[in-house]
Amino acid sequence: MIAIYFLVLQVIKLYTYVVIAYVVISWLVAFNIINTSNRIVYSVLQFTYKLTEPALAKIRRFLPNLGALDISPIILLLLIWFVEICMKLYLAPIIFN
Repeated sequence: MIAIYFLVLQVIKLYTYVVIAYVVISWLVAFNIINTSNRIVYSVLQFTYKLTEPALAKIRRFLPNLGALDISPIILLLLIWFVEICMKLYLAPIIFN
C-alpha cells in the first residue's frame, strides 16, 4: 500500500511538470519563438496537448470567457496541489499507521 501511495504522488508530480511544459511550449509557439513545422517541437506539443487537454477542457467549461487570457492551467495546478496536500494530510496517516 505504501508503494502505491508513493507511486500516485510521483505520477501527480510528473503530471504537474507536463502541465507546466505545455504552458511554456504554447507560449513559445504563440510568440513565434519556436516553429511547429519542426517535427520534434510538434511531437512534444502534441504529446503535452493530449495529456493536458482533457482536464483543461473540463475546467474551461466552468470559467468565464476572458478573451486571450487562459487561466485554466493555473486552476489545474491549484487542484493538483490541493489533491497532493490532501493525500499527505489525510491518506498518509492512515497508510503509515
